[in-house]
Amino acid sequence: MLMLLQPVPKIMLLRQRNLLAVIVLISISLISVLRVEAQLEEWCIADEQASDAELQSALDWACGKGGADCSKIQKDQPCYLPNTVKDHASFAFNSYFQKYKNKGGTCYFKSAALITGVDPSHGGCKYDYSH
Repeated sequence: MLMLLQPVPKIMLLRQRNLLAVIVLISISLISVLRVEAQLEEWCIADEQASDAELQSALDWACGKGGADCSKIQKDQPCYLPNTVKDHASFAFNSYFQKYKNKGGTCYFKSAALITGVDPSHGGCKYDYSH
């Protein structure tokens, strides 16, 4: 027995194309939103190439006049260890950056810091992140 296929009405083809176009546009929009969100995740950390003296000077400023919250890098607090100038400076730089980045603050610290997209939190030490 030979079966003949009926042609699909043009209106059905148009509806399918329109539906496919809507699905593609929604998918592209969702991907774009996810990419933008991922790009916004930035932390400010000490530059490995900066000297301890440069880091200490910038750390002192950030925790003093800069207004960073340095309470978590004090002795017996969750971010005290490792007790290095680099680690304490990274925490302080990020605290300042997250607090002021939407008000003109930068992650510069006289070239002692840089931006990273990798969360520097470790163990019980959680670095702040704000949108």
